[in-house]
Amino acid sequence: MIVSSREQLKKLIPELSGVSGDEREAEFELKQLYAYVLGKSRLGAVELESPMKEEDEARLISLIERRKTHEPLQYILGEWEFMGLTFKVNKDVLIPRQDTETLAEEAERIIGERGYRSLLDICTGSGCIGISLAKRTGIGAILSDISEKALEIAKTNALLNGTDCKPVKSNLFSNIEGRFDVITANPPYIRSAECGSLQGEVLHEPRLALDGGEDGLDFYRRIKDGFSEHLNENGVLLMEIGFDQAESVNELFACCGNVRIIKDICGLDRVIAVDGIKI
Repeated sequence: MIVSSREQLKKLIPELSGVSGDEREAEFELKQLYAYVLGKSRLGAVELESPMKEEDEARLISLIERRKTHEPLQYILGEWEFMGLTFKVNKDVLIPRQDTETLAEEAERIIGERGYRSLLDICTGSGCIGISLAKRTGIGAILSDISEKALEIAKTNALLNGTDCKPVKSNLFSNIEGRFDVITANPPYIRSAECGSLQGEVLHEPRLALDGGEDGLDFYRRIKDGFSEHLNENGVLLMEIGFDQAESVNELFACCGNVRIIKDICGLDRVIAVDGIKI
């Protein structure tokens, strides 16, 4: 049986408006779910077309019901885009975000300028940073995480994107051997007391990848204590930070080398770069 006209499909937008925040975002999400159900490409312009088969409409409705519980759209779809590439995602890894592209873009620029050849991506999660850089620059990359489930996703994404990045289970630097030209990190940096009051979607993401301790700086302290043993002379350390953490992280790393703060597309402090390091 064939059901659902375009007009009927558009009537589903209010079902999502209360979750996504506004009608425009709700329509975007509906189009993404619609394309997913019908096996169409979600990239580019997706339009609500008719008709749909009855079973497809039922599946679409079930996905909307999941979204109404604030389950992230990216987890429902099972994938998301980062730096122009597609990454598999699930509840075991953080969702790739545009904020984090600021770090990847800066790393790509530096790798190109300096001819770096080796990269260590700690707290890798889905692997989106390390894999994107390997794909776009050809740099050899190690993907490190304490979570075996996250590493399985990272391994899948490395293969999906045609790279030979090597996954390594490690608690930061505990199981890392050798030195690298670049170390990247998007560590947990949310203050522990704030983790329970985050927006509904973020509560679905792994707390292990979010909780940065009482002041949100636990992982930066640990990175400071261990990174110099794994960074080549004149290498660079790049870390994502919370929008209000630049001053604190700057103070931590000021004794380690030249510290630069890079803003994201919204003008917020987003990345700390430490270079000019003497090993």
